Amino acid sequence: MKPLIGISCCVKPFGVFNTPNHAASDSYVRVVLGPVEGIPVLLPAAGEALAPEILPRLDGLILTGSRSNVCPDLYDGPPHAAGTPEDHARDATTLPLIRAAIAAGLPLLAICRGFQELNVALGGSLDQRIQDLPGRLDHSTPADQKLGGVRTGKAHMVRLAPGSAIARLAGRLEVPVNSLHNQGIARLAPRLVAEGWAPDGTIEAVRVKDAPGFALGVQWHPEYDWERDSFSRSLFEAFGAACADWVARRHRRVAAE
Repeated sequence: MKPLIGISCCVKPFGVFNTPNHAASDSYVRVVLGPVEGIPVLLPAAGEALAPEILPRLDGLILTGSRSNVCPDLYDGPPHAAGTPEDHARDATTLPLIRAAIAAGLPLLAICRGFQELNVALGGSLDQRIQDLPGRLDHSTPADQKLGGVRTGKAHMVRLAPGSAIARLAGRLEVPVNSLHNQGIARLAPRLVAEGWAPDGTIEAVRVKDAPGFALGVQWHPEYDWERDSFSRSLFEAFGAACADWVARRHRRVAAE
Protein backbone atom coordinates (compact mmCIF):
# COMPACT_ATOMS: atom_id res chain seq x y z
CA MET A 1 0.00 0.00 0.00
CA LYS A 2 1.41 3.39 -1.01
CA PRO A 3 1.89 5.99 1.75
CA LEU A 4 -0.49 8.95 2.05
CA ILE A 5 1.55 12.15 1.86
CA GLY A 6 0.08 15.37 3.20
CA ILE A 7 0.91 18.50 1.17
CA SER A 8 0.35 21.87 2.87
CA CYS A 9 -1.85 24.33 0.97
CA CYS A 10 -1.99 28.12 0.81
CA VAL A 11 -5.10 30.30 0.58
CA LYS A 12 -5.01 32.10 -2.77
CA PRO A 13 -7.59 34.17 -4.70
CA PHE A 14 -8.97 32.51 -7.82
CA GLY A 15 -11.20 33.56 -10.70
CA VAL A 16 -12.90 36.81 -11.56
CA PHE A 17 -14.35 37.13 -8.05
CA ASN A 18 -11.02 36.42 -6.29
CA THR A 19 -12.66 33.57 -4.42
CA PRO A 20 -10.34 32.12 -1.74
CA ASN A 21 -8.98 28.73 -2.80
CA HIS A 22 -6.82 26.21 -0.97
CA ALA A 23 -3.97 25.48 -3.35
CA ALA A 24 -0.61 23.76 -3.76
CA SER A 25 1.60 23.69 -6.84
CA ASP A 26 1.29 20.73 -9.20
CA SER A 27 5.05 20.20 -8.79
CA TYR A 28 4.46 18.78 -5.29
CA VAL A 29 1.72 16.47 -6.51
CA ARG A 30 3.96 15.18 -9.31
CA VAL A 31 6.94 14.58 -7.04
CA VAL A 32 4.77 12.58 -4.61
CA LEU A 33 3.45 10.48 -7.49
CA GLY A 34 7.02 10.20 -8.83
CA PRO A 35 10.10 9.52 -6.67
CA VAL A 36 8.24 9.62 -3.34
CA GLU A 37 5.95 6.86 -4.68
CA GLY A 38 3.01 7.99 -2.57
CA ILE A 39 -0.55 9.27 -2.80
CA PRO A 40 -0.78 13.08 -2.53
CA VAL A 41 -3.31 14.50 -0.06
CA LEU A 42 -3.81 18.28 -0.22
CA LEU A 43 -4.19 19.72 3.28
CA PRO A 44 -6.38 22.84 3.41
CA ALA A 45 -5.30 25.84 5.47
CA ALA A 46 -8.11 25.09 7.92
CA GLY A 47 -6.49 26.12 11.21
CA GLU A 48 -5.05 24.31 14.21
CA ALA A 49 -7.95 21.87 14.52
CA LEU A 50 -6.70 20.06 11.39
CA ALA A 51 -3.58 18.50 12.97
CA PRO A 52 -5.14 16.05 15.45
CA GLU A 53 -7.75 14.94 12.90
CA ILE A 54 -5.52 14.39 9.87
CA LEU A 55 -2.14 13.30 11.26
CA PRO A 56 -3.18 9.77 12.30
CA ARG A 57 -4.21 9.16 8.69
CA LEU A 58 -0.97 10.38 7.08
CA ASP A 59 2.30 8.57 6.41
CA GLY A 60 4.38 11.65 5.60
CA LEU A 61 4.19 15.45 5.40
CA ILE A 62 5.59 17.90 2.84
CA LEU A 63 5.60 21.58 3.80
CA THR A 64 5.53 23.53 0.56
CA GLY A 65 7.04 26.76 -0.69
CA SER A 66 4.93 29.87 -1.29
CA ARG A 67 5.16 33.54 -2.21
CA SER A 68 3.67 34.49 1.16
CA ASN A 69 5.83 35.16 4.21
CA VAL A 70 5.39 33.74 7.70
CA CYS A 71 3.66 36.38 9.86
CA PRO A 72 6.30 38.16 12.01
CA ASP A 73 3.99 38.17 15.04
CA LEU A 74 4.76 34.45 15.34
CA TYR A 75 8.46 35.07 16.05
CA ASP A 76 8.29 38.55 17.61
CA GLY A 77 9.69 40.16 14.47
CA PRO A 78 9.08 43.67 13.13
CA PRO A 79 6.06 44.22 10.84
CA HIS A 80 6.52 43.30 7.19
CA ALA A 81 7.08 46.01 4.63
CA ALA A 82 3.90 47.26 2.96
CA GLY A 83 2.69 44.89 0.26
CA THR A 84 4.43 41.78 1.64
CA PRO A 85 2.06 38.83 1.15
CA GLU A 86 1.03 36.94 4.28
CA ASP A 87 -1.17 33.88 4.78
CA HIS A 88 -2.51 33.77 8.33
CA ALA A 89 -4.72 30.76 7.65
CA ARG A 90 -1.71 28.76 6.48
CA ASP A 91 0.37 29.85 9.49
CA ALA A 92 -2.43 28.80 11.85
CA THR A 93 -2.51 25.38 10.18
CA THR A 94 1.11 24.49 9.52
CA LEU A 95 2.80 25.49 12.77
CA PRO A 96 0.65 23.21 14.98
CA LEU A 97 0.84 20.54 12.26
CA ILE A 98 4.65 20.65 12.31
CA ARG A 99 4.86 20.31 16.09
CA ALA A 100 2.36 17.44 16.12
CA ALA A 101 4.07 15.63 13.23
CA ILE A 102 7.47 15.79 14.93
CA ALA A 103 5.99 14.62 18.23
CA ALA A 104 4.43 11.65 16.42
CA GLY A 105 7.65 10.83 14.55
CA LEU A 106 5.94 11.28 11.17
CA PRO A 107 8.40 11.68 8.25
CA LEU A 108 8.62 15.38 7.36
CA LEU A 109 10.22 17.32 4.51
CA ALA A 110 10.09 21.12 4.68
CA ILE A 111 10.75 23.20 1.54
CA CYS A 112 11.37 26.98 1.32
CA ARG A 113 8.42 28.59 3.18
CA GLY A 114 7.98 25.23 4.88
CA PHE A 115 11.64 25.41 5.95
CA GLN A 116 10.96 28.81 7.50
CA GLU A 117 7.76 27.53 9.14
CA LEU A 118 9.72 24.64 10.65
CA ASN A 119 12.16 27.06 12.26
CA VAL A 120 9.40 29.31 13.63
CA ALA A 121 7.27 26.39 14.85
CA LEU A 122 10.21 25.16 16.95
CA GLY A 123 11.08 28.56 18.42
CA GLY A 124 13.37 30.22 15.88
CA SER A 125 13.12 33.58 14.11
CA LEU A 126 13.47 34.91 10.56
CA ASP A 127 15.18 37.64 8.59
CA GLN A 128 12.54 39.08 6.27
CA ARG A 129 14.64 40.37 3.37
CA ILE A 130 18.06 38.76 3.26
CA GLN A 131 19.06 40.85 0.25
CA ASP A 132 18.86 44.01 2.38
CA LEU A 133 21.37 42.76 4.96
CA PRO A 134 25.06 43.74 4.72
CA GLY A 135 27.26 41.15 3.06
CA ARG A 136 24.41 38.87 2.01
CA LEU A 137 23.46 37.53 -1.41
CA ASP A 138 20.18 38.24 -3.18
CA HIS A 139 18.47 34.87 -2.75
CA SER A 140 15.26 35.93 -4.45
CA THR A 141 16.27 34.95 -8.02
CA PRO A 142 19.04 32.83 -9.56
CA ALA A 143 22.27 34.51 -10.48
CA ASP A 144 22.22 32.80 -13.90
CA GLN A 145 18.80 32.08 -15.40
CA LYS A 146 20.31 30.57 -18.56
CA LEU A 147 20.75 27.23 -16.78
CA GLY A 148 17.05 26.40 -16.83
CA GLY A 149 15.10 29.53 -15.95
CA VAL A 150 14.11 31.15 -12.71
CA ARG A 151 12.81 28.00 -11.04
CA THR A 152 15.52 25.52 -12.02
CA GLY A 153 18.62 27.70 -12.54
CA LYS A 154 21.40 27.07 -10.04
CA ALA A 155 21.88 30.32 -8.13
CA HIS A 156 24.67 29.43 -5.72
CA MET A 157 26.46 26.57 -3.99
CA VAL A 158 25.52 25.13 -0.62
CA ARG A 159 28.23 23.79 1.68
CA LEU A 160 27.10 20.67 3.52
CA ALA A 161 28.24 19.55 6.98
CA PRO A 162 30.52 16.48 6.78
CA GLY A 163 28.75 13.36 7.99
CA SER A 164 25.35 15.05 7.98
CA ALA A 165 22.16 13.42 6.74
CA ILE A 166 21.91 15.82 3.80
CA ALA A 167 25.57 15.26 2.81
CA ARG A 168 25.05 11.50 2.80
CA LEU A 169 22.14 11.95 0.41
CA ALA A 170 24.16 14.27 -1.83
CA GLY A 171 27.26 12.09 -1.83
CA ARG A 172 29.42 15.22 -1.68
CA LEU A 173 30.02 18.27 0.50
CA GLU A 174 28.97 21.02 -1.91
CA VAL A 175 25.90 21.19 -4.15
CA PRO A 176 24.46 23.82 -6.51
CA VAL A 177 20.87 24.88 -5.74
CA ASN A 178 18.12 27.07 -7.10
CA SER A 179 17.04 30.00 -4.92
CA LEU A 180 13.66 31.75 -4.71
CA HIS A 181 13.29 33.27 -1.26
CA ASN A 182 13.45 36.56 0.60
CA GLN A 183 13.09 35.25 4.14
CA GLY A 184 15.72 33.16 5.87
CA ILE A 185 16.66 31.85 9.28
CA ALA A 186 17.89 34.49 11.72
CA ARG A 187 17.87 32.64 15.07
CA LEU A 188 18.03 28.88 14.60
CA ALA A 189 15.41 26.99 16.61
CA PRO A 190 16.93 25.05 19.55
CA ARG A 191 15.69 21.70 18.18
CA LEU A 192 17.23 22.25 14.74
CA VAL A 193 20.76 21.48 13.56
CA ALA A 194 22.13 23.40 10.56
CA GLU A 195 23.47 21.04 7.88
CA GLY A 196 23.96 23.38 4.89
CA TRP A 197 25.02 26.99 4.27
CA ALA A 198 25.09 29.39 1.32
CA PRO A 199 28.35 31.28 0.61
CA ASP A 200 27.04 34.26 2.61
CA GLY A 201 26.36 32.12 5.69
CA THR A 202 22.60 31.80 5.18
CA ILE A 203 21.38 28.47 6.59
CA GLU A 204 20.05 26.38 3.72
CA ALA A 205 19.47 22.91 5.22
CA VAL A 206 18.41 21.76 8.68
CA ARG A 207 17.61 18.58 10.58
CA VAL A 208 15.35 18.15 13.61
CA LYS A 209 17.98 16.80 15.98
CA ASP A 210 15.68 14.91 18.35
CA ALA A 211 13.28 13.51 15.73
CA PRO A 212 13.07 9.70 15.75
CA GLY A 213 12.90 9.52 11.95
CA PHE A 214 13.21 11.57 8.76
CA ALA A 215 12.77 15.29 9.53
CA LEU A 216 14.71 17.57 7.17
CA GLY A 217 14.25 21.06 5.75
CA VAL A 218 15.82 22.75 2.72
CA GLN A 219 15.62 26.39 1.71
CA TRP A 220 15.78 25.68 -2.02
CA HIS A 221 13.26 23.96 -4.35
CA PRO A 222 14.17 20.35 -5.25
CA GLU A 223 10.61 19.72 -6.48
CA TYR A 224 11.36 21.79 -9.58
CA ASP A 225 14.29 19.77 -10.91
CA TRP A 226 14.14 16.20 -9.53
CA GLU A 227 13.70 14.83 -13.05
CA ARG A 228 17.15 16.09 -14.07
CA ASP A 229 19.01 16.60 -10.79
CA SER A 230 20.16 13.41 -9.06
CA PHE A 231 20.55 15.05 -5.64
CA SER A 232 17.00 16.42 -5.73
CA ARG A 233 15.69 13.02 -6.70
CA SER A 234 17.67 11.26 -3.95
CA LEU A 235 16.20 13.64 -1.37
CA PHE A 236 12.65 12.70 -2.36
CA GLU A 237 13.50 9.01 -2.65
CA ALA A 238 14.89 9.02 0.90
CA PHE A 239 11.76 10.79 2.15
CA GLY A 240 9.60 8.28 0.28
CA ALA A 241 11.52 5.35 1.80
CA ALA A 242 10.93 6.79 5.28
CA CYS A 243 7.21 7.12 4.52
CA ALA A 244 7.05 3.53 3.22
CA ASP A 245 8.77 2.35 6.39
CA TRP A 246 6.20 4.30 8.43
CA VAL A 247 3.42 2.41 6.63
CA ALA A 248 5.09 -0.95 7.31
CA ARG A 249 5.57 -0.19 11.00
CA ARG A 250 1.97 1.00 11.31
CA HIS A 251 0.71 -2.23 9.77
CA ARG A 252 2.87 -4.25 12.18
CA ARG A 253 1.42 -2.34 15.12
CA VAL A 254 -2.12 -2.98 13.92
CA ALA A 255 -1.41 -6.68 13.38
CA ALA A 256 0.01 -6.98 16.87
CA GLU A 257 -3.08 -5.47 18.52
